[in-house]
Order: sequence, then C-alpha cells, then structure tokens
Amino acid sequence: MKLYQYKDKIPSIHKSAYIADYAVITGDVTIGEHSSIWFNTVIRGDVAPVIIGKNVNVQDNSVLHQSPNNPLILEDDVTIGHQCILHSCHVKSKALVGMGSIILDGAEIGEGAFIGAGSLVPQGKIIPPNTLAFGRPAKVVRPLTEEDKKDMDRIYKEYAEKGQYYASLQPIQPNQ
Repeated sequence: MKLYQYKDKIPSIHKSAYIADYAVITGDVTIGEHSSIWFNTVIRGDVAPVIIGKNVNVQDNSVLHQSPNNPLILEDDVTIGHQCILHSCHVKSKALVGMGSIILDGAEIGEGAFIGAGSLVPQGKIIPPNTLAFGRPAKVVRPLTEEDKKDMDRIYKEYAEKGQYYASLQPIQPNQ
C-alpha cells in the first residue's frame, strides 16, 4: 500500500481497516473500521473528500475519484465489486455495485440497492432503495428478493472477515 499526502490533506484510515498491497490512497480520504481496500485499487482524494464507512469493501482494481465540491461517499456495509469506477457519487448503506460498473457524478445508489455487473449509472441518476438496476445506462429491473438481500449481506460480511484474515498474514516467499 502507498499513502500520500495531497497538499494539507492526509488519509485517515481506521486501524482495523485492511489496505492490500499495491493499493494507492491519497489526500482527503477517510476509511472506517473493518473496511477493506483490495489489491491495485486507487482512491484519490485530491479534488474533494472520499468518505468510506464501516465494513465497506472496495475490490481489486477499482478507481475512486471526484469532481470539485462533490465528495464521493460510501456508507456502511457497502460492496464495490472488482474493477469499478466511482466518481463523486453517493452509495448508501448495504448497497452493492457489481463488477466493472461505472457510477458517475451526483448519482445516488439507494440503501440496499444492487447495481448489476457492467452497468453504467449516469450523472445525477437516483437508483431507489432495495432495487436491482442493470444496463448501460442502468435501469431498475425489479425489486430485490429476500434471497438477494441475504446474499448481499453475506458478501460484505465475508469481505470484512477476509480483510481481517489478510491483515494477519505475513507475505510468503516463492518456493524457487
């Protein structure tokens, strides 16, 4: 992991958070307890704040950034899938953004909403709570089922546990 100060802004990361190798975090970034930032993720708080709550996981190769005066906010218990791009958006508690999705400025992902893999949520779009939205541009396709919600809870909880596990490991050396 690499942490950088940007001007007078220094990342604030809770001691229980897991930050994987090769993640880069710079500037006005706050990361809450038991959150995990995975391999090769970049979080740049060099334009506006990035606020990441508790038990959030931002998976491998994701990029988080923002526009002037427009922070990026991930509330508690959020899952951000592999290789997502989030830019000055607001993802509410217990939401899940599927792999390869892009969420643009001013977009709001409602509490418990699920953004299907590969989706594009355009600037200013509001996805209602507890719905599945999918596509380019993303459109709400149905309400979430209880099974969907249980699976989403399982994912963020597993990543919180995985982060703690990885944090406890020592790197191993190759056999040869």
